[in-house]
Amino acid sequence: MSTREMVVLTDVKLITCIVQRDAAETIIAAARAAGAQGATVNYARGMGVRERLGVLGFAVNVEKEVINVVVSSEQVERVFESMYLAGNLDIPGAGIMYVTPVEKAATFIPRSVRDKLAG
Repeated sequence: MSTREMVVLTDVKLITCIVQRDAAETIIAAARAAGAQGATVNYARGMGVRERLGVLGFAVNVEKEVINVVVSSEQVERVFESMYLAGNLDIPGAGIMYVTPVEKAATFIPRSVRDKLAG
């Protein structure tokens, strides 16, 4: 009988990107191309300025996609920049993205990968 063990990751960051509806697929593809293993997407509704953004008069959709990506600390800059550019976050009203430190995370990591990282 096999024993169960937990692999704890301590050197990871959470990238959260909140964008307009229907933008997530492009951003996730960019994150994966930059080395992220995957992403989680949730749907949300924005609160606050709903119809107009600033004096520029850009219409802002209240329906949002929230993308969460967990990456190693060494990958965070590369993945963050790729997601930012793919999401066109330099355009007013396109969205916001931020990084949060993760104290501890646990997931399945195949033994062959763990052995390669350890040795």
